[in-house]
Amino acid sequence: MKIVRMNKGSWGKVIAFFDIMTDEGFVAKGFKLINGDKGVFVGMPSTQSKDNNWYDIIYPSSSVLGDELRHLAKEYYGGENLPAEPERAEPPPLGDDDIPF
Repeated sequence: MKIVRMNKGSWGKVIAFFDIMTDEGFVAKGFKLINGDKGVFVGMPSTQSKDNNWYDIIYPSSSVLGDELRHLAKEYYGGENLPAEPERAEPPPLGDDDIPF
């Protein structure tokens, strides 16, 4: 699979829109690169139904394929140009008198 088009910008948390071409020659349009609260991820193409809910119309068949797509998109965007990953706060260590539940 390869990215055939990417539009970079800033649309809220969306930092890019892109299209991919599979090894078999199919083109899928409407992917989004999103800078979320837990880091950068790929949003799948989706459509809104009559019940006003959004449903993905394309999605990876395995987590390995999803990871490959995310890596490909981040690399194409320019890894060094990605927004900084959010810092995660470490929970305070438990003391001897603390109950962990």
